[in-house]
Amino acid sequence: MDYGLENNYQAINAQREVAKALKQKWETTATGLPQINGSVDYTNQLKQPVTPLPGEVVGGQPGTFVPVVFAPKQSMNLTATLSQLIFDGSYLVALEASKTFLDYSKNADNKTKLEVRKGIINAYGGVLLAQENVAILTRNRDNLDSNLKETQEIFKNGLTEEESVEQLQITLAQIENQLANARRQADIAMDMLKLSLGIDLSEQISLTDDLESLTKQHLDPSITQSSLTLEENVDYQIALNFSEQRRLEWKLERAKSLPTVSGFVNYGTQTFDDEFVFFNSDQPWFQQSVAGVSIQVPIFSSFGRKAAQDRTKIAWEQALTDLERTEQELNLNYQTAVNNYQLAIDTYQTTKDNLSLAERIENKNSVKFKEGIATSFELRQAQTQLYSTQSEYLNSMYRVIQEKVNIETLLNTPKFK
Repeated sequence: MDYGLENNYQAINAQREVAKALKQKWETTATGLPQINGSVDYTNQLKQPVTPLPGEVVGGQPGTFVPVVFAPKQSMNLTATLSQLIFDGSYLVALEASKTFLDYSKNADNKTKLEVRKGIINAYGGVLLAQENVAILTRNRDNLDSNLKETQEIFKNGLTEEESVEQLQITLAQIENQLANARRQADIAMDMLKLSLGIDLSEQISLTDDLESLTKQHLDPSITQSSLTLEENVDYQIALNFSEQRRLEWKLERAKSLPTVSGFVNYGTQTFDDEFVFFNSDQPWFQQSVAGVSIQVPIFSSFGRKAAQDRTKIAWEQALTDLERTEQELNLNYQTAVNNYQLAIDTYQTTKDNLSLAERIENKNSVKFKEGIATSFELRQAQTQLYSTQSEYLNSMYRVIQEKVNIETLLNTPKFK
């Protein structure tokens, strides 16, 4: 279980989602902290602009103009700007939303771990079920093969009818087909277990438990006496996160009606010349600096903001309705899970007793058939009943395991950090 929770592909990515949420939380926080940006601007006027001046300014004739170039050909500016958000309602809501998103990511990670745990238990039990099915079908095939050979010898001696041989041949052929399919299913079940554990399908693993011992570990009728605490259920927590996100979206649209206040301090230095001499030590640089505050006030949006507020409020109300529905569904699902688990335990006990009866019935009919008292049809009925009961017994054990983990998942057991 520990290996699977660490190496399962879904579990790994779920942990990465939490890491992403942490980064996103800081990303949101950082937008309200001081920001410093710098810029370097270099200009080379390949064709300098010319400004005409009246001729009389330089002693010329009135009505004439003198072309003058005012700016130097090349210039360079170095600027650094410190900006600070002073007040923004949207930013305050975003900070709150980032925490909610982090909680959601953690709950999603917890749900993934619960589902991975559930998948590992079911896959592990599925392999044991498939392997046990192969073992039982192999024993049945060997017993049938032995019975068929004995019956064929009896038929050769004229002490039984050919139908008896044919009935056993039909049953043996069916068992052979079931055995071949069971072996393929066992291989598939093993690959499913490897996938749930995050193990390469080419790797070889062996299971140390058997289906019956694993079933006994999951026989705990006392768990049905546990009560469901909705606040601890991960699906409820996620639904609660979702409704909180919708509430914050509505709050964000309302915050957009508030003014935004920001301030800045700018410092720069500038130099210019007709030649590129800006890195010379004697090149003069001229300083400049400016500070200011900006206030943006939303005034009128043609009721667009009002529509956005109404839309997000409706979405919040929908989320609250979904939360209420989730509460009712979880209570119903828990009642169903408890009932199914109790039924699985009762079915397991019943099929276990029935298996003993079916084995005795098949054994008696086999003896009667060899003594010529029972017909081949009666023997085949007893064998078919035994095989069916064997299958029901295996499935009942697997069902106990499945239903137990369903209850544990609803109870958020165990609680992952």
